[in-house]
Amino acid sequence: MNESTIKIRLMKIDDFDAVVGIDNKVLKASRPEYYEMKFEKLFKTKDYLPTSLVAEEEDGTVVGFVMGVLYMGEYGIFQEEATLDTIGVDPDYQHMGIGEQLMNEFLDHLRALGVQKINTLVDRNDSQLMHFFSANQFSPSKTIINLERSL
Repeated sequence: MNESTIKIRLMKIDDFDAVVGIDNKVLKASRPEYYEMKFEKLFKTKDYLPTSLVAEEEDGTVVGFVMGVLYMGEYGIFQEEATLDTIGVDPDYQHMGIGEQLMNEFLDHLRALGVQKINTLVDRNDSQLMHFFSANQFSPSKTIINLERSL
């Protein structure tokens, strides 16, 4: 397998099982309810433009995905910011450039839609994900501070 055999395309509703399977392999926890909610928003509402992508082998096997949201805004007023909320690459295909390829296609797709800024959240203790986003030119936000309180 090399990067040139991987095709990036818009996510389809039929990709649900593959996305849930990859997420389960990466996190070692099954979250089908989370993805049911995500796919419901992506494919059954008109408030969001399609921005989520999958990476697939020549045979159609999905090996990675990136999910984001570009909200159309109130009263159809376009917003220039998008959110990247989930990314995953099958562990058998990690460290082969697929995550970077997904990210580049995702950014190009959003840029073509007029997006100027992308936001995402990362657990500060997840050094692998922090490194991945840093390598893809994400930096800590200067405008948002996440506050919490334990009860």
